[in-house]
Amino acid sequence: MLAYLPRPPTDTSRYGTFPQKPELPAAPGALGKTDDGQQQASALMPNYPSPPHRGSIVPGKLSRSSVAAQHHPGDPSQCPPAAPQEAGAHWYPPHGGTNIPNIPGSARGKTPARSAAAVPAPEGLLSRRRKLLEEDGPVVQANKRQRQRYVTKVGKCQVNLGNIQEKKRFLSDIFTTIVDLKYRWFLFVFMMCYIVTWVVFGTVYFFDAWARGDVGHRGDPEWPACIENVDGFVSALLFSVESQRTIGYGSRMVTANCAEGVILLMAQSIVGSMIDALMVGCMFVKISRPKKRAQTLIFSKNCVISRRDEKLCLMFRVGDLRDSHMVDAKIRAKLIKSRQTAEGEFIPLEQSELNLGYDTGEDRLFLVEPQIICHVINRRSPFWDMSAESLRREQFEIIIILEGIVEATGMTCQARTSYTEDEILWGYRFEPCMSLEKGAFRVDYSRFEMTFEVQTPAASAKELHELKELERREHSVLSLCWDHRPQPC
Repeated sequence: MLAYLPRPPTDTSRYGTFPQKPELPAAPGALGKTDDGQQQASALMPNYPSPPHRGSIVPGKLSRSSVAAQHHPGDPSQCPPAAPQEAGAHWYPPHGGTNIPNIPGSARGKTPARSAAAVPAPEGLLSRRRKLLEEDGPVVQANKRQRQRYVTKVGKCQVNLGNIQEKKRFLSDIFTTIVDLKYRWFLFVFMMCYIVTWVVFGTVYFFDAWARGDVGHRGDPEWPACIENVDGFVSALLFSVESQRTIGYGSRMVTANCAEGVILLMAQSIVGSMIDALMVGCMFVKISRPKKRAQTLIFSKNCVISRRDEKLCLMFRVGDLRDSHMVDAKIRAKLIKSRQTAEGEFIPLEQSELNLGYDTGEDRLFLVEPQIICHVINRRSPFWDMSAESLRREQFEIIIILEGIVEATGMTCQARTSYTEDEILWGYRFEPCMSLEKGAFRVDYSRFEMTFEVQTPAASAKELHELKELERREHSVLSLCWDHRPQPC
């Protein structure tokens, strides 16, 4: 339970919490001139895991002082003075620009810093960035501390129930109890149900024949036997098997000389029919259970976090390997994370819902081709305050549940998987796996797990929203100032 608590920052210099912005000296050479004479930012935004800065400028935007100088070449006294740029602010280039190099994942642990000649930075900032880049190497990721998962990747729940006092509740639902047994125990119960009834009724037949004297008068044609040709326990057991399975070889039979023999034969026939109905029904349900259908529903091994429609989103991919599709497929997600309340109460493995489009109907899937499921990180999302840096210190688990009706049998099927914080890639997207062929679309499942790196801000969605609001207010102030600017004659 303690494994899902957030990791405390044991070394602030290592993780770089950055409570205060470092003071950087003015860099006149930080801005370069392009061919058309416009100013261009030369400091590049690190994709991952650059620490978030609240004073950063959003992609494609200049600072407030440069915007004011560009739009107000006239008398500066007519406009309100622009606030100075905060120290340590980064210049974020526009997404997809030509001056943004693509950084391969294998080179992260080898390159200590990126383009540090344009904007001088203190030695402490460079050392912290170097440590963050080195920690992202594949060797360090493989050596991370393993912990117990709540749900495995194949969907098995790792929860063991113990100290159950009222076990008689399982006998009240004997059908479900037998179906839920493993195959080896189910086959054992299946065989024992028949063997026990055969032995019990064979013993009763032998005791009745011995009590009436049929065993001692075998072969006597004048003796009125109750059960003919039963002279021992083995012959009585064979008569029990022949009666219950309706074999009837003809050498052993119940006569009309005794009423108890007829009653025993009727009782064994009724009990045998009940056992047949129960065991055959359990066998049919166990074989046709849709649990095996879930093995052909696959999920991507990793989640990715990147921007989609100017919103930070958490995405994963799901696909169906069969041609028979799932009817009314629905998907939902749960976040498993322990927390402590303000009153000091510890809640282990608390479950919270992740919105996958329930309000818009996007959680209902037409699962014909692989689908990329998206969770928009907004104010109601538990990842609203999570950044690329804080993701490395968190401990949680995301449970994905896909439900639908099997088209062939009409039974409800459920497939599950889970993602831990180590399986979330910040700044990546899934590669397309569909192509157009002659007369149809083709799905290439060899590209199902492939991702590629994209430029994504390392700040949290909350900080990006605050920066966007600040940009909007600045734009409105500058527009108002431009409208009230005195025009020359």
